[in-house]
Amino acid sequence: MKYAGRMQRLGTETAFEVLARAKRLEAEGRSIVHLEIGQPDFPTPPHVVEAAVAALRDGHTGYTPAPGLVEIREAVAEHVAARLGQPVHPDEVVVTPGGKPIMFYAFLAFVEPGDEVVYPNPGFPIYESMLDFTGARRVPMPLAAGEDFRIDVDALAGVVTDRTRLLILNTPGNPTGAVVAPEDLPRIAEIVRRHPDLVVLSDEIYSRILYEGRHASIVAQPGMRERSILLDGFSKAYSMTGWRLGYGVMPRDVAARFSQLMVNSNSCTANFVQRAGVAALRGPQDSVDAMVAEFRRRRDLIVDGLNSVPGFRARRPGGAFYAFPRTDGTGLASSELANRLLMDAGVACLSGTCFGGRGEGFLRFSFANSAENLREGIARIRRCLESAPAAARG
Repeated sequence: MKYAGRMQRLGTETAFEVLARAKRLEAEGRSIVHLEIGQPDFPTPPHVVEAAVAALRDGHTGYTPAPGLVEIREAVAEHVAARLGQPVHPDEVVVTPGGKPIMFYAFLAFVEPGDEVVYPNPGFPIYESMLDFTGARRVPMPLAAGEDFRIDVDALAGVVTDRTRLLILNTPGNPTGAVVAPEDLPRIAEIVRRHPDLVVLSDEIYSRILYEGRHASIVAQPGMRERSILLDGFSKAYSMTGWRLGYGVMPRDVAARFSQLMVNSNSCTANFVQRAGVAALRGPQDSVDAMVAEFRRRRDLIVDGLNSVPGFRARRPGGAFYAFPRTDGTGLASSELANRLLMDAGVACLSGTCFGGRGEGFLRFSFANSAENLREGIARIRRCLESAPAAARG
């Protein structure tokens, strides 16, 4: 078969490839510490599971409106309104099977071939994949690696032009765990307001997994509700990765367009899963608080442990559940080092280059694993590098 040329431009999410490779090694009898996949190792809260089971037993297995049931759109609107400090109407909410459709729809709705998209690099790989797939022009966002990957707002102003159609923000971020500084948001919003055709995609999927302060969204800035698409979902906060439940909050006319895209791609999100989402948002939140508290303990454990490894320098992320240490002190390129750790140490992690070219010299470790396994993984990394020191790169 002859594939369309756009298929050559479609990327992937390498975490799943590394997971599959690690699983094959386990099947061969190898012991692997999994620090590659971004998936909470906590169970879905029991009341959420029970809500889904009850919905199935009550026969809620048919189609729903394309943008989602009224009940879940109302629950999302209430939840996001409390976060933004502004009213949100259910008609501004579109519920999707996972958060990725909101990303994809933003590109399909607003980006033409040749348009510029400003996006974080290193950043979530699907941004770059969607960008290339739609034929847009890559414009990496200037980040200051030496300052916790903080956005360089002055430099950002220089790369946003009249041809920029989409600006992607991700806070807290994957893979860096960086949080956009609240004091930078008014300045970023001002840049956006200077360009009338510029839309912001604010990916806030890790908004509940924050270790200091309160989550701040650019969508709450003056004039930004009309220019923004807020992406969030249930996978991370409620440990519902396999349930596939996400949503976007956007102006009503944009929601109508996204609903058209839902009709043409997914029809709707699973009925009983949406009802479980209502239970997640309106039910007890103690499981979320407990999970974040445990992630905070693990963050400190893995950062301190990685900083004890020769050649590693790890910063303390402000959110999400990833450590992104600089590793160029080992003398190995990121992909070579990640491969060595998997094959020689039995530690699965990701090369920083999985998240864009500016990820060279870094590795990503997910600390969505037990403290015991984190300690074991760090011990294995240290032994591996001490027993076979790398030669300096030429």
